[in-house]
Amino acid sequence: MTTLAPGTDTLTRDALTVLQPGFTGTTAPNWLLRRLGEGLASVGLFGRNIATPAQLAALTAQLRAERDDILVAIDEEGGDVTRLEVRTGSSFPGNHALGAVDDVELTRQVASELGRRLAECGVNLNWAPSADVNANPDNPVIGVRSFGADTDLVARHTAAYVTGLQSVGVAACTKHFPGHGDTGVDSHHDMPRIDVGLDVLHARDLAPFRAAIEAGSRAVMSAHILVPALDPDRPATLSHRILTGLLREEMGYDGLIVTDGMEMQAISATYGIERGSVLAIAAGADAICVGGGLADDGTVTRLRDALVSAVRSGELSEERLADAAARVRALAAWTSVRGASGGASGPAASDIGLIAARRALTVTRAEPVAPAGNSAPLHVAAFSPVANIAVGDETPWGVAAELERLLPGTTTGSYTGPDAGTAALAAAGERRIVAVVRDEHRHAWMAAALDTLLAARPDTVVVEMGVPQSTPRGALHIATHGAARVCGVAAAEVITGN
Repeated sequence: MTTLAPGTDTLTRDALTVLQPGFTGTTAPNWLLRRLGEGLASVGLFGRNIATPAQLAALTAQLRAERDDILVAIDEEGGDVTRLEVRTGSSFPGNHALGAVDDVELTRQVASELGRRLAECGVNLNWAPSADVNANPDNPVIGVRSFGADTDLVARHTAAYVTGLQSVGVAACTKHFPGHGDTGVDSHHDMPRIDVGLDVLHARDLAPFRAAIEAGSRAVMSAHILVPALDPDRPATLSHRILTGLLREEMGYDGLIVTDGMEMQAISATYGIERGSVLAIAAGADAICVGGGLADDGTVTRLRDALVSAVRSGELSEERLADAAARVRALAAWTSVRGASGGASGPAASDIGLIAARRALTVTRAEPVAPAGNSAPLHVAAFSPVANIAVGDETPWGVAAELERLLPGTTTGSYTGPDAGTAALAAAGERRIVAVVRDEHRHAWMAAALDTLLAARPDTVVVEMGVPQSTPRGALHIATHGAARVCGVAAAEVITGN
C-alpha cells in the first residue's frame, strides 16, 4: 500500500481521501503525484486526459506507481457521453438505444465489453449508468442518456448494466440519485426542481436505484436537484434527509456515495464549492467529484482546507469524515482485488456495440422508396442544437462520415437557426438530402427546417439521433435512439442498402 508523506496527519489525509479531482494533460502533473503521497485516493478522467488507449494505460500506470490502490474514475456512459472516444464518437450505443432494444442480456454484454476496455486501460470506477427515468420529454440534459420513460424498463436495464460493468472488475456508479429524469433544467447551469409527491418518487424515480442496489452497485452518484417532497431546503447532494435518511437508512445502501461535479452551477453558484463540499460530506456523501472545469492544485488545497476547518470548528464531525474516507478506501480495495483476480480477462466482444446499434434502429417508410445509396452521392444536412455540457461539443456525431465513406462525393453541412432549411436546400443542389436531427420535438427551428425541406424535397431521408418523440416523416425515417458513432454507422447502412 501507499506510504504517506512525512508529516501527513490523519485529518488532512482523510480530507484529501474524499476528493475526486480532475487535472489537465495526458500525463499526471507533479502536484497530483505529490497529493497522492499525502492521502489523495482518487482522480477523475475526462476527454482532455485521453489521446489513445496506450497513452491512457501509461497514465494510469504512472498514477499507480505513486499509489497502487488509487481509484481512477471516468465518465464513460457510452453513447453520446464518451471520454474514451471523445474525438471519434463511441463504439457503443447509449442507454436509450439499449432500452429501445429491451434485451437485458445485450445491455449486460455491452456494459461488460465497455468495462473490459476501461479495465485494460487501468480505469476502475465508471460514473455510469444513468438510472434516471426520462419522464420529461423536454429534459435538456438526460434524454438519450436514459434507458427510457418506463420505470420497469429503466430498472431492469440499470441492474443489467451494473452487473455487466462490475463483472470485469470496474465499479459502477449509478446516477443521478434520487432521479434527474423529470427536470426541464440542466443542473450544469441552474438548480432543477422536481415537484411531485412521495408516491410518484418511490414508484417512478427511486425504483431503478433500488434495482441497482440489489444488483450490487458499488457507488451511487447524487444529483444537484431540489426535491421538496424529500427536502424542501437543500438539493439532494447536500441533503442529510436524502443521502443518509433515504438512501442509507431507508433503502439500505452501504456503498460509496459520490457527488456530481461540485463546480456545476447548481452548487457552485448557490453555495460555492468549498461550502458545498462540507455540506455534502456532512449530509452523507463520501466522495467529492470536482474537476470537469476545475482541475488544479489550488482547488484541491481549498477543498482540503475547507473540510479540515469544518472539523476543527465542529461544523463537520471528524467521525463522519473518517467514515467517508474509509468508504473510499474500501472501494479502492475492492477494485484492487478484482483487478488482481483477472476481472477484465474475459474474451473481447469488439462488435457488440455495432450489433446493439443495428438492433436499436426504428425504420419507418412513409411510402415505398428505393435505398438512397448505390447511385449518386448525397448531401447530409445536420441540424445541430447546442450540446449540453455532459455530452460536450468536441465529440462528432451524425451519419456524414460513414456516408462519405460508402458514397464518395457525398457532401455535408451543419445548419442551425430560422434559415436552416433554406440554407440546406441551397447547399444540396440536385443531390438527395439526408436530414439529421437531434430531439426535433425540443427545437421549433429544427422542426421548421424539416418542414421546408420536405415541402421542397419530399424524397428527403430523416435521421433522428435524439429521443424520437416527434411523428416520423420523410420518405425514409430512421430513429437511432442516440448519436454515438456506431448509431451513425448503423443508420448509414440502412440508407445505402448495405
